[in-house]
Amino acid sequence: MLAIFNDIKAELQMLENELEKTLHDADSLIQEASTHLINAGGKRLRPAFCFLGAKFHNYSPERVMNLAVALELIHMASLVHDDVVDSSVTRRNIPTVKSIWGNKVSSHLGDYLFGQSLKLIATYQNRDIGKTLADTSVKMSEGEIAQLAAVNQMDQTLKNYFYSIKGKTALFISDSCYLGAIACGAPVRTWQSLKKYGNNIGMAFQITDDIMDLVADQKRIGKPVGSDLRQGVITLPVIYALKNSNRKEELGKIISGNDKGIEMIERACEIIISSGGIEYADEIARKYVDKALNEIKYLPDVPAKSTLEQVAEFIKIRNF
Repeated sequence: MLAIFNDIKAELQMLENELEKTLHDADSLIQEASTHLINAGGKRLRPAFCFLGAKFHNYSPERVMNLAVALELIHMASLVHDDVVDSSVTRRNIPTVKSIWGNKVSSHLGDYLFGQSLKLIATYQNRDIGKTLADTSVKMSEGEIAQLAAVNQMDQTLKNYFYSIKGKTALFISDSCYLGAIACGAPVRTWQSLKKYGNNIGMAFQITDDIMDLVADQKRIGKPVGSDLRQGVITLPVIYALKNSNRKEELGKIISGNDKGIEMIERACEIIISSGGIEYADEIARKYVDKALNEIKYLPDVPAKSTLEQVAEFIKIRNF
């Protein structure tokens, strides 16, 4: 658990218990695979945002627990499916479900987790919660498909990139920030600010993730550096380098070529870094963080407000 979430430490522990309880009565194989997934850990960022957002009005952990668990189950399902698509053998330096049980079990486990999330969402009488998450689930798939459609395309535009990351990451983080507040009956001005805060934090989070894929230590991020490059995924620093580097032709050949061994990936990373692509992407991420911080001033003065500020500042400096 991140230290900035100490104020909701008890809630996050309850979340772990509820995750285990939700999957306890599953088939033995499903239970074994899902338990492996839970024990692999994670930042639990989305349920944490749910608890924090709920604290701005008439807070009760019981009101939002099912929602928080559902958010994490949706996230876990998306990771399991991503590992199948990307043929990932490790995540957070731990073997993936795909690497242990294979594609078939992984695909069905992802569907199972998503189904369990639907059961929890159905416990809420507020139809906006279910509708919002249904719409976002569609957008998440559209974002991932948009990214796949742009693989190895050297003419990737900023517009397409931002559309992709908004769909696959930012919308879901935004939902996590404000749906907890809605579940607790928060006024419109409060949940709208949380929604905008979450969208901007989500955009910054994904851009930072794309930066780390190029420069972070493999042991810290839990996956090989340059994973996106190996798959031909054109992220923000790459878009900048393809336009501004004096070695953009060489970079394009590496990305579109079949030889993407360690040496070639290292060379591509060096080209991107020397072009100023990392600094450019970092500047864009910081602008999104500043937009998120601007929304916080409209929120009621409760302790969770300070925590959201700390989260925003953490995004600026995160390296894992």
